[in-house]
Amino acid sequence: MHSLCLFVHVYVSFLTIFFNLHYLYLQLYYRLAYSMRKMMADKALVRRLSGCETMGFATTICINKTGTLTSNQMTVVEAYVGGSKLDSPEDGSLFPPTVKSLLIEGVAQNTTGSVFMTKVGDFQVSGSPTEKAILQWGVNLGMNFDAVRSESSIVHVLPFNSEKKHGGVALKLPDSEVHIHWKGAADIVLAKCTRYIDANDCIVPMDGDKVILFQKAIEDMAARSLRCVAIAYRSYEVEKVPTADEELTSWKIPEDELVVLAIVGLKDPCLPDVREAVQLCTNAGVKVLMVTGDNLQTARAFALECGILRSDADASEENLIEGVAFRALSEVRRRDIAEKILVMGRSSPNDKLLLVQALREKGHVVAVTGDDTNDADALHEADIGLAMGIHGAEVAKESSDVIILDDNFGSVVKVVRWGRSVYANIQKFIQFQLTVNISALIIIVVAAVSSGDVPLNAVQLLWVNLIMDTIGALALATEPPTDHLLHGPVVGRREPLITNIMWWNLLIQALYQAIVLLIVYFGGKSLLNLEHDDSVHATKVKNTLIFNAFVLCQIFNALNARKPNLVNIFNGVTRNHLFMAIVGLTLVIQVIIMFLGKFTSTVRLSREQWVISFAIGLCSLPVAIIGKLMPMPNMPALELIKNYFGGKDPLEDRSRGEEMRLLSAR
Repeated sequence: MHSLCLFVHVYVSFLTIFFNLHYLYLQLYYRLAYSMRKMMADKALVRRLSGCETMGFATTICINKTGTLTSNQMTVVEAYVGGSKLDSPEDGSLFPPTVKSLLIEGVAQNTTGSVFMTKVGDFQVSGSPTEKAILQWGVNLGMNFDAVRSESSIVHVLPFNSEKKHGGVALKLPDSEVHIHWKGAADIVLAKCTRYIDANDCIVPMDGDKVILFQKAIEDMAARSLRCVAIAYRSYEVEKVPTADEELTSWKIPEDELVVLAIVGLKDPCLPDVREAVQLCTNAGVKVLMVTGDNLQTARAFALECGILRSDADASEENLIEGVAFRALSEVRRRDIAEKILVMGRSSPNDKLLLVQALREKGHVVAVTGDDTNDADALHEADIGLAMGIHGAEVAKESSDVIILDDNFGSVVKVVRWGRSVYANIQKFIQFQLTVNISALIIIVVAAVSSGDVPLNAVQLLWVNLIMDTIGALALATEPPTDHLLHGPVVGRREPLITNIMWWNLLIQALYQAIVLLIVYFGGKSLLNLEHDDSVHATKVKNTLIFNAFVLCQIFNALNARKPNLVNIFNGVTRNHLFMAIVGLTLVIQVIIMFLGKFTSTVRLSREQWVISFAIGLCSLPVAIIGKLMPMPNMPALELIKNYFGGKDPLEDRSRGEEMRLLSAR
């Protein structure tokens, strides 16, 4: 009968431990859900739970320039008209009459935006940032948007193409004349121009000197991180315009022999906190790679301004590349140079996709930002896609894992910090849970096999299980993110979840608890001076002290689990009010339980026995410190075992001593 009761007791104990380990998965899931809700306050909407953790592993962030690194508020700040630079680009009186008329016509018709007049006589401009800036410029020149659009009819439109970087429109005027207007990247449109309108309002051929002048103007504007846009036009014979709908649909609007009307420079200022955010990513070991449609010189200047390129020395040819050049490389060559790229200019959505694929094939964990419909493929291909919440297209949002609600790169860095916090907290939680389970398992098995009895009954184990769920899930797994998380190395794609230092911490704590409590179990009567007591009462006192000390060990071990890599385990503990409250509440409940007696099969302990219990629990702290100061190899445990049996020195060039001292100093 006694053997049957012992079997049932041990079986229930094992079931308690087993279901506690199984419950660990649910705890991890709820941890991700908790982080998802908290990230909303940092302007990050998580669409997929895995995105919380994955961002913490990111090694490279491919980020758009416009709207993410910039304020997305473009304005025209410079203009070349009539073959020379204007002192004031918004002063219409400085424009030759013909140029001004054609510019207003082209700006009003060759656009995807619009100008709306309000009741109070003001106006609002819609469209992309570039379109809004140019439309605003046109209004300042005296453009009446609705009137200009009513004066001519659109025959055919070639929308702006991200591959060709320009778009055009064919207009039929009331006098049956046809005007074709083009607008796009300055260097591309200028290459198609053969004439310009001079200051005397005459169309003249563009000689070599004038071409050099315009090219130099584009280079100067690009060097100051201005986006350069050229506006050009040409007249066309009405007889050559197709009349049938089928022919008109396939008609290619002529784009040769153009007349350049203006080259304008648009300024989109860098957000004030971008440089600091880029520096935080760099310190965290995360490379920031800018992908933009601007020409390479504009992209280079802006990258220097926001800190992606730290100096001119970083702006070497291997760090800068145009999308067309990257696209033309072989697949093997793309993989080789992808890791060196810091800025990609004149890129298309397909170039971004190829870059993401090349980086992932090299083993990088890639995050990508996107706001356009064409970015959907790259967002889906990346390990984590970050869509913009304000200016992002719905297709991009549907393809993303996280939506950045304020379109700010600073919020992207906060997502990285949260990702690392999730991963670190899961590690703390696992270390704490495994320590309790391993120590309890050793105590129960050794006691049951050797003496036929166990010191911890099922009710006591259920209370220990509840302690693990409250401290582990609510305290350890809800540690708020701190800035020091961005100062450590990036965790690799194949790094083990349980690191060597975690294995060492949990094993040394589990062995300490098991050895000390088993010593009390087997020699408790003499150690506690219980030889003269009744045998049954002495056993109850001994088992009660073991239960009390075991619970106190877990409370003090929770402090160790908070900082697995730090000697100073009290660092920041007072700022985590939830942790302090839960640990305090657990301690109070434990004291109450010790006085319940019959329910938990415990007896009252003397003052000296309480001191012994606290001493056993408190010794967990110096034991953990000693373990953390010992040299520890960096390589995974399985590789360490293979090297050990293979005759290699597992600590060779892998000492953790210096790393631990650095961590302790923080």
